[in-house]
Amino acid sequence: MKAAVFEGPGRIVVREIPTPRAEAGGCLVRVKACGICGSDIRNFRAGLRNGATGQVMGHEIGGVIEEVGEGCRRFRAGDGVAIAPDVSCGACPYCAQGLVNLCQHHRMLGTDWPGGFAEFCALPREVVERGIMHAIPPGMSFASAALAEPLASVLAAQDAAGIGKGCAVAVFGSGPVGCMHVEIARGRGASPVMVVGRRRVGMAARFAPDLLVSVEREDPVEKVRAATGGLGADVAIVATPSPDSLAQAVQAVRGRGLVILFGGLPRDRPGAVVDANRVHYREIRIMGSFSYTPRMHQEALTAIRDARITPELYITRVVPLGAITDAISSAERGETLKVIVDPWVAHERD
Repeated sequence: MKAAVFEGPGRIVVREIPTPRAEAGGCLVRVKACGICGSDIRNFRAGLRNGATGQVMGHEIGGVIEEVGEGCRRFRAGDGVAIAPDVSCGACPYCAQGLVNLCQHHRMLGTDWPGGFAEFCALPREVVERGIMHAIPPGMSFASAALAEPLASVLAAQDAAGIGKGCAVAVFGSGPVGCMHVEIARGRGASPVMVVGRRRVGMAARFAPDLLVSVEREDPVEKVRAATGGLGADVAIVATPSPDSLAQAVQAVRGRGLVILFGGLPRDRPGAVVDANRVHYREIRIMGSFSYTPRMHQEALTAIRDARITPELYITRVVPLGAITDAISSAERGETLKVIVDPWVAHERD
């Protein structure tokens, strides 16, 4: 089969490698769509965890079960499935509380096992049993199903934050997950819903936020406060790997406001300077939000089925395996929103 293999920072090569088989208790998936995630872009530039090379990345997967191994009863050949990367141990204190996203022995497709930037993806028993994969609702495209992975993290963050009717929300970041936060917050009754962005701020306009701020031309703190009667947002969601955005978000929320650190920061710049006195005297809360539980991934598929987000507004390119490197560079330049890799096409399609 053809696979896009990560050989080291800045280098992905398409190769012919042996097609895997379904192990006992596992299954083999024919990958029909795999989204390029912000973490894929960071890993492409900085490297995989523990310096791993020779790996197939990609973890936002929609596909079809090609074959099942002996003893696998969750799925049958021909089933359409959406797959997310997280695999928990099922035994640590966090798993015992149902907090599988915080598993002490957390592993991921695309890092610890080969992922979706290939024609086929083999899922061993432990991934099928302790990972996250669900049947695709009837009529849903594979590309739309691949969006369930990032959407699940958005749903988990907003559920934990209690975003609801009348909540003023400022989203820092105009990439795909930032735009998902806009659609989901609006659906939960939030108002106003504001976006602060940089390179892709123009693309966020298609989601009709109540306020759209370009950090290159305007002061985001001033604009958010002005849109909320001088108080600031109830919730600021930092959906971009920018330490500066976290600092701005702390300034942009009202007293007792909530800042959600949704996007991970670069490994070489993991810290941020925030106004600790403002946090203290205004009783501002800062909350991390990482990944989600399997229930949220199922909820994401339901949300897509029920048109709580609009998939066609996100997907701006569908590319073959050989165009992954170019697609990553294009996303970094702010020329695309969500890119989907289809391993079975020879040329990019609209």
